Amino acid sequence: MPRPTNSDLPQPPKGPLRTAFDFLSGFGLATILLLILGLLTWFATLEQIDHGLYPTLRKYFDWREWYVLPDFSWLDWWPKIGGNPLTFPLPGGYWTCALLLVNMTLGGVIRIRKGWKSVGNLIAHFGIIFMLVAGGVAHHYSERGNMAVGEGAESNVAEDYFEYVVEVAEIVDGKPDKVLVIRGDRIEGLTDGASRVFRFPDLPFDVEVAGYLENCVPVSVNERAPAGERVVDDFYLMEKPGEKNAEANTAGCYARVLERDGSKGDPFILAGASFHPFTLKHGDRVFTVDMRKRLWAMPFTVRLDEFDARFHPGTMKPAKFISHITRIEDGHEAPVVIQMNEPMRYEGLTFFQASYGPPGAMPGQKMYSVFEIVRNPADKWPEYSLYIVSFGMLVTFLTKLGGFVVTSTRKRSNHA
Repeated sequence: MPRPTNSDLPQPPKGPLRTAFDFLSGFGLATILLLILGLLTWFATLEQIDHGLYPTLRKYFDWREWYVLPDFSWLDWWPKIGGNPLTFPLPGGYWTCALLLVNMTLGGVIRIRKGWKSVGNLIAHFGIIFMLVAGGVAHHYSERGNMAVGEGAESNVAEDYFEYVVEVAEIVDGKPDKVLVIRGDRIEGLTDGASRVFRFPDLPFDVEVAGYLENCVPVSVNERAPAGERVVDDFYLMEKPGEKNAEANTAGCYARVLERDGSKGDPFILAGASFHPFTLKHGDRVFTVDMRKRLWAMPFTVRLDEFDARFHPGTMKPAKFISHITRIEDGHEAPVVIQMNEPMRYEGLTFFQASYGPPGAMPGQKMYSVFEIVRNPADKWPEYSLYIVSFGMLVTFLTKLGGFVVTSTRKRSNHA
């Protein structure tokens, strides 16, 4: 009678930690997550045609979105309920990638059998983990903005695509002397009656901000009666419908000056749709308070020497946009060419050719070029991760090939 093996003996029940570990490290979970990521990428690619690139990316892959509802309005045959396309929830792309990172770490590194035969697999899994980490670093720490420069003009600042800030500046000799900035993450939560007081040692007063709206426009009460909104000097902020975190949004809020003796000034409106800042006098000093998209300084200056737009014959479909620029840094000048699919990478910044203007420019008219500027500390990490994965796959192939050669040689020796 054969002796029972370990697999024939009754196994003790798994504890909750072991069950969770087996589930999180399992190949089945990895397959499901990769399938979900494929669907999210496919839906986002199609949806960005109508909604734009960055609003779509934020909808599908932002860390604040635990789930997404794909938009199937681009499918004429898709079933509708009440005129709206039927949809279904999917996990947010950020959290799907986060769970995949856990799965790869537990299953592809900790749980995998260790030995010389699995070295290639380990290296390849490290490469995938590195790629997922690169995506998280880029998501949380990268900055994106744009810079518009006319031919013959110079610029050394970029404007953020989404973040609105409040700027307080003292005017000296007709110019802002020092600009103090209240970042967007400090004011975005000030809704539904919430307020916050901001104190700056360089100011003789404090600033209170309240009533933040992500997308709004100042409206006169003579133009449209307010529906419960606070009114300031016969104006109020009317909220506008729009995409969440969209580039076209114009934020707004209410503010007032608080004196150090405890007295409060009259409230005033700050809005990204306004053309001029709010101006106030404090004794003999003049200050401005403004709301605008955040500006961030470049470590060098860009001068646009010439812009050239080329189109496919007989169409307005762009074939190539070419910007001949001069990069100016510490008195030194360097000529650079930026064109479609050929950005400039320098000092941790990447300049992409984004667009140009003015639309319908006549021959001989001066042009301007718009650059998308990205500061991403993990800019090259995906490239490095691909090298790691490729090297791991090569090691796996060579290991398998070596094992096959050794086995074949042994078989021939035994037959001989």
